[in-house]
Amino acid sequence: MKRAAAFIALAFAIGSPPSVSSQTVQQSLNDYPTEARADYVFGCMAANGQGRDILIKCSCSIDTIASILPYERYVEAETVLSLRLVGGERMSIFRSAASTQALVADLRRAQAEAEILCF
Repeated sequence: MKRAAAFIALAFAIGSPPSVSSQTVQQSLNDYPTEARADYVFGCMAANGQGRDILIKCSCSIDTIASILPYERYVEAETVLSLRLVGGERMSIFRSAASTQALVADLRRAQAEAEILCF
């Protein structure tokens, strides 16, 4: 359900500039739901190992990403990446549109920053 909402929001956002929000800095730094953070850490640990040191590194990683990328943009980028896996002509917009490429590039930059700082 969340993906469908993100997909619809993304469809409307393609081609439009990012909007300015009235959120405070503290709200924007903590806009990731606990479930999303836990899901990221779970996936990160599945890919990197199950030790406490990896838990700390993965937690640091999602915190770093959250400090760089607002949650809404994170969900949009993750949605684009998921839709790129689907074949067919209808999904080609998610592979070729400049706005979707920018979303994914922003996420990749945040992930790279997290990798440098945390691992």
